This record gives sequence, structure tokens and C-alpha cells, in this order.
Amino acid sequence: MKKFSKTLRDNWIFLLMVLPGALWLILFFYIPVFGNVVAFKDYHMTSNGFIDSIVNSKWVGLDNFRFLFSSKDAFIITRNTVLYNLGFIFIGLIVSVGIAIILSELRSKRMVKIFQTSMLFPYFLSWVIISFFTDAFLNIDKGVFNHFLTSIGMKEVNFYADLGIWPYLLLFLGIWKGFGYSSVMYYATIMGIDPTYYEAATVDGASKWQRIRNITLPQLTPLITVLTILAVGNIFRADFGLFYTVTRNGGGGSLYSVTNVLDVYVYNGLSGTGDITMAAAAGLYQSVVGLILVLVSNLIVRRIDKDSALF
Repeated sequence: MKKFSKTLRDNWIFLLMVLPGALWLILFFYIPVFGNVVAFKDYHMTSNGFIDSIVNSKWVGLDNFRFLFSSKDAFIITRNTVLYNLGFIFIGLIVSVGIAIILSELRSKRMVKIFQTSMLFPYFLSWVIISFFTDAFLNIDKGVFNHFLTSIGMKEVNFYADLGIWPYLLLFLGIWKGFGYSSVMYYATIMGIDPTYYEAATVDGASKWQRIRNITLPQLTPLITVLTILAVGNIFRADFGLFYTVTRNGGGGSLYSVTNVLDVYVYNGLSGTGDITMAAAAGLYQSVVGLILVLVSNLIVRRIDKDSALF
């Protein structure tokens, strides 16, 4: 106890600095965890508040989870969610690492800053703004592409009913919005690599590609592994703004087979029925599956390379 008291006295200034963040985590992350019990109840609001509503709601076990699996569209929803996220993870990784390596090879630091700023800009745009930009190109009446098609004598195309372009367009927009942020992290790691490695390789006659393959990529591997493990944990979550807003409220029935992901499906179900227990069940399902995927991915990485594992 005396040792604990001494530790508090010696480090009170640091604990005071951490206190706001700790309170924020407790209030908005840990306390709300207990609200997951709603996923297992037939929740109905009462006049006595949220806690009383939970206590007096009927326990229904796993019935609320049947909504996610009983639908005839469960396969389409799962397929879209997983495949899109796999595309974001692996294609985004290649693009981000490639851009970071290219930036590291530029001699002009001024140009590096300009490129980094321009690539980071989309990351801070909301999907609402991006949806307006997208509509400016794809709109059937005033869109740039249709205006060009009509100017050369071709018929207008209703892109918002064309299934063929949307898988590629959604992948492009998702990667375009996020690769600037990821590439900055990889670029910072590359800048931290000991330059003597490159000098020794140059003296030994290594080409630029050989230096990248044998020095840069191995040094980036731990960061790539950690970020990929974390991304795998979110593989059952979809960017609601991308799949709902950009496609004009999910694209309606015309784009259903290529835009309907788990988050959009839950939103449509919630807005149609007003049943928050279903949304709570979906959120808990995503979190549990994400946790399992992170643990399994980390275990696999630990068996291959212990130093690259997350924990």
C-alpha cells in the first residue's frame, strides 16, 4: 500500500494528464458495453427511463439474432460485406505502400509535402460531399459522363441502375478516400529506416528495386502486419456512408445485389420496423466476430513471426 501511495505521489502529474482521456473511455466505451444486454431482450421503452426499460423487458435469448440469418438475402449481404472489405484491405495496402515508397524516393521535400496534403484531403471529406461529386459525374441529366456521351451522338446511361460499374466504383472511392492517411504512416516508417542500410546496399551494387525489396519492404512488414490484423477485425463492418449515401440510399432495388452490405441492411430494417433490439444484435454480432478474427489473425502471425504480432 505504501509503495502504491508513493507511486501516486511521484506520478500524479502524469495521471492528471491521462485522466480526461480515461474518463472519456469509461463514459463512452466501457459503460455502454452493458447496454449490449438489449440484444438479448424484447426491449420496450417505459416512462421510467432506459435502465428500468431494460430490467422490465422480456428476455428472448438469441431470437434477435435470427433477423441477420433468417433472411433470404443473408448470403448476398455477407458476400458483399466480406468481399468489399477484402478489396479495401489488400488493394488499399498495395496502393498505400506503393505511394509511400514513391514519396520516399522523391528528392524534393516540398513536392512530398504537396503530394501528401493533396492525398490526405479526401480523407477529411464526408461521404455526403463525395456523393455530390459522384453525382456530378454520373447524373443522367446533367452528369459529365452523360453530357460527353450525348455530345458524341451516344445514348445517355443511367449509371445508378447499372450493376456493372458499382463494385469497381465503390472499391475505387473507398481506397481513394483512405490511402492518403495510410500512406503517411508507411512513409513515416520508411523515413525512420537507418540510411546506412541503403548506403551499404548501394556500395554492393544493389539496384533501386533490390533495395526496396530487401530493405524497405522487410522494415515495413511489422507495421503492415499490425494494420492488416486490425483491418481484418473490421471485415464484417461496412462504411455506411459509402454504401448508402454515395449510391443514393443504397441504390434502391436496382443496385441491391452489389450495394447491400450488413450495415445498410440493418439500417433499412431499423428504419422500417423501429426495432432497436435488431440493431443491437447486429452490432454485437459484428463486434464478437471482429474480436475472434483479430485473435485468430494474431495467433497465425505469432506462429509465423512473433515480433510482427499485435500482442
